[in-house]
Amino acid sequence: MAHSDRDPGDRDTQVTYSGATRFRVDAATIETTTDRRLLDEEPDTTSWHRDRAEKDPWRVLRIQSEFVAGFDALSRVSSAVTVFGSARTPRDSPEYALGVELGAALADAGFAVITGGGPGAMEAANKGACEAGGQSIGLGIELPFEQSLNDWVDLGVNFRYFFARKTMFVKYAQAFVCLPGGFGTMDELFEALTLVQTKKVTRFPIVLLGTAFWGGLVDWISTTLVAAGKVSEADVSLLHVTDDVAETVDIIATAAAERARREESAR
Repeated sequence: MAHSDRDPGDRDTQVTYSGATRFRVDAATIETTTDRRLLDEEPDTTSWHRDRAEKDPWRVLRIQSEFVAGFDALSRVSSAVTVFGSARTPRDSPEYALGVELGAALADAGFAVITGGGPGAMEAANKGACEAGGQSIGLGIELPFEQSLNDWVDLGVNFRYFFARKTMFVKYAQAFVCLPGGFGTMDELFEALTLVQTKKVTRFPIVLLGTAFWGGLVDWISTTLVAAGKVSEADVSLLHVTDDVAETVDIIATAAAERARREESAR
C-alpha cells in the first residue's frame, strides 16, 4: 500500500464530522455542511424543483435518525444540567477556571453535565465534571471550521442539524447555565428563555454565570424591552445572574427538589 506524504498534523488538513462519521480532509475542500445544504439552497437551475422533490423526503429520514440516535444515547441520563459558553474561551482564563469549577460542583451535586462538546467553556465544564467523577456529556455539531468533541467528553453524540441537537439540550436537562459566550450562546440562551416564557417547559432555572459579562444584557432587557412593553417584569425574573458557583448549584438543586415534590404529590 502506498503511503501519503501528508503529515496528519499538517495545517492544510482538518478533522471534520458529518453526523457520526469522522473525516480528515484538505481544509480547502470543506465547502458546506448538512444544515447549510438544507437551508441555504437557491433555485438557480431548471432542475432545482425536481432535485428538491427527490432529496427532501430522504432528508426527513436522516433527520429522524438523528433524533433516534440522540434519544437512544441519552435515554439513561436522569438528572442533568446543560452548560453553554464560548468555544473561544482560553484555557488559561478565569472564565475557563469558572467552567471547571461549575462542572465539578454540578457533578458533586449529582447532576450530569451536558455541553456542546467543543473547546473553551464547554471543555471546561466537561473537564470539571469528569475530574469530579460525574457524567460528562458532549453534543457536537457539524461545522465547516470547528473541532471534534473535546477529550473530557465521556458520552458524545455528533449532530448534523442544529434543531435536533437543541432538542437534546432541552429534553435531558433540568436547568441551563450560561457562561460568557458569543452568538451561539446567545441563541441557546434566548431559545431556552422563550421555551420557559411560553411554558413549553416549566422546570428550567436559567442561570447566567458572570455578572460583569451578563449584567449589561439584563439591564438592556429591563430598560428597553420591558419599557417598550415587549416583555414583562416577570419575564426578566426568569433569569438568575450570579458570580457564585455555589449559588448556581443551589438554585438548580432547589428547583429540582421542588419539582420532585410536585410530582410526588401528584401521584
